[in-house]
Amino acid sequence: MPLPPLAFIHDLRFGDLPAGVVRMARRCLLDLVGVAASGRSTALSRIAHGFAVRNLGAGEGGGSRLLFDGRRASAAGAAFAGASTIDSFDAHDGHALTKGHAGVAILPALLAVADAERQDGLPGGEILTGLVIGYELAIRAGIALHRSVADYHTSGAWNGVACAAVGARLLGLDGEATRHALGIAEYHGPRSQMMRCIDHPTMVKDGSGWGALAGVSAAYLARDGFTGAPAITLEADDQADLWADLGSRWRIGEQYFKPYPVCRWAQPAVEAAAALVAEHGLGPDDIKAVEVESFAEAVRLGCAPPATTEAAQYALGFPLAAFLARGTLGAAEIADDGLGDPAILAMLERIALREDPACSAAFPAQRLARVTIALKNGARHGSALTPARGDPDAPLSDGEVLAKYEALAGGLARARRLRIAAAVQELGDANSPAGLMDLLAEPLG
Repeated sequence: MPLPPLAFIHDLRFGDLPAGVVRMARRCLLDLVGVAASGRSTALSRIAHGFAVRNLGAGEGGGSRLLFDGRRASAAGAAFAGASTIDSFDAHDGHALTKGHAGVAILPALLAVADAERQDGLPGGEILTGLVIGYELAIRAGIALHRSVADYHTSGAWNGVACAAVGARLLGLDGEATRHALGIAEYHGPRSQMMRCIDHPTMVKDGSGWGALAGVSAAYLARDGFTGAPAITLEADDQADLWADLGSRWRIGEQYFKPYPVCRWAQPAVEAAAALVAEHGLGPDDIKAVEVESFAEAVRLGCAPPATTEAAQYALGFPLAAFLARGTLGAAEIADDGLGDPAILAMLERIALREDPACSAAFPAQRLARVTIALKNGARHGSALTPARGDPDAPLSDGEVLAKYEALAGGLARARRLRIAAAVQELGDANSPAGLMDLLAEPLG
C-alpha cells in the first residue's frame, strides 16, 4: 500500500521491490555508468573533478573517491563531480513529464555518501533500493515543480531533493532531520532556467552537479541540526496526488533511454530521418534539402554550427546533419572530430526547422517530429510523426542497453567493462557493493 515519503525513504527494503523495478534499476545503473565513462573524457568533467579536489576537499573523514578518478573529495564534492560528469555527455536516461533527468544526480550522490561513510558492509541490494527511492522521489518532485511554477527549471532544481533523501537514509537520520534535509535541498537547489542553456549552450548544462551538491550537503547539514523544512514539492496540499501512490506506482518504469548522446528533443527528428534513409536507401550525396517539423522547444535548439561539444549536444540541426552525413551519431560526432567535419557542416546548411503546433501541443508527454527530405533528382520523401526511440512504450532492449554501455565505456579495459556489467547484474542483498564501487573509483584505463 502507499507509503508517506518519510516512511518510504527509511522503511523500504530490497525485498519490497517488484522484480520489474529491480530490473529497471539495474538498467538505469548500467546506463549511467557507461555515460559517466564517456563523460570523463570531456573538459567539463576534468574541470569539475579538479574543482572538487581543490575546493571541496575530503576533510577529516577521508571523503569519497571520485568516479573513474580515484582521488578524493568530500561526499558533496564527489557527488558534484560525478553528476557533472554524467551531465557532460548527454546520453543519460530521463523522464518525459519532468523534462529532465533523475539518475544523473542520484547515483553519484548515493555512491559518494556510501563511500564517505565507509559502508563496505552495506548489502548490494541497498544500492539498488536507494537508487529506486531516489528515482521515485525525484520524478514526483520534478513534476510537482514544473506544474507549480512558471519557469522551466533544470533537473538540478528537483533531483537534489532525491539526493538529500538517499543521503538521509544512508546517514540514518530520523524522520524530523530527514524532513529538514529535504527542505534544505529544495530551498538551495539551483532554480536555473533551462532554456537559457538551450539558447546559450555552455558547461552549466542541466544543473545536476549543483543539485547533487545541494542534496548531499543538505543531508549532512540536517545531521548536524541545520533546519530547512518544509519541502513544498513534497508537502504542499495541491501536490498530494503525486505522492498518494508512492510505493504502489513505480515511476522508475517510465524512464526513457537515449540511443544518441544529444538532447532528447533532437532525437525524434533523427529517428524520422533514419527511417527515410533506410526505406529509400538514401546517401548524403542524394540529399538537396531537409525540412524538420517539431515542437517549439526542439526547434529552439536551432541549426547553428556548434563550436563546442555542449553546443553540439544542445542542437537539433547538427546531430541530424551528422547522422545524415555519416550514418551514425555517437561520441565522435559531437566531439572535435565531428565539429570540424566539412561533410557534416555542408549537410547542416541544407536543414531547415519549423514548429508544428500539433507537436507543441503534445509536448512534454510526447516528443514528436516529421522530416521531409528533398532529393537532387526532384523526388521528395516525408516521414510520419515520429517519436524518439527508447521511450517506455518502445523501450530499448536489454541487449541494446548493454551494447550502448559497451560503446560508451570503451575507454575502460574490456575485462573491467565486463566485471562492472556483471557486478551490476549481481547486486542484491546476498552480496556487497564494495567490488563495484572499487571498479567505479579506479581511473579510466
